[in-house]
Amino acid sequence: MNFNLDRSIEILERTPAVLTALLQGISEEWTAVNEGGESWSAYAIVGHLIHGEKTDWIPRVAIILDENADKNFDVFDRFAQFEAGKTKTLEELLVEFKSLREEGLHYLRSQNITAETLSATGIHPAFGEVSLSQLLATWVVHDLNHLAQISRVMAKQYQQEVGPWSAYLGILKQ
Repeated sequence: MNFNLDRSIEILERTPAVLTALLQGISEEWTAVNEGGESWSAYAIVGHLIHGEKTDWIPRVAIILDENADKNFDVFDRFAQFEAGKTKTLEELLVEFKSLREEGLHYLRSQNITAETLSATGIHPAFGEVSLSQLLATWVVHDLNHLAQISRVMAKQYQQEVGPWSAYLGILKQ
């Protein structure tokens, strides 16, 4: 299946609503717990998504689309959310994420992206040359990855409680 911007936006525009439906108003016991060690809670994942909205996806799109820009991407700090959002409630983070995503998608739609611009490139600090279509496809999969991660982190809180049904619950084996 080839990259399709409209299909990609279908996922990107729904992520804030999915997160809000899943997380808003539930107890902190669901949202603050992680899988142990340095794994991430649902709260931390939402903070990570916000940091990506501010410093990763759209800034990198802008670098690729700007004909005069240095095409090198800044390094993305995958752990910045642990400082940036720690004083906010999950509800505040969900509202902020929704607002930032709406702004980012408005910008993306305003760029009149064509097949030609989808092949334009930037320079990723670890991967080297990457295309706009690769960046946008990664944004979609990144959202889906973190939605699955949140579900897994929450499901594992009942790993023992499900008893023998764990044999049928693949999410608990990840």
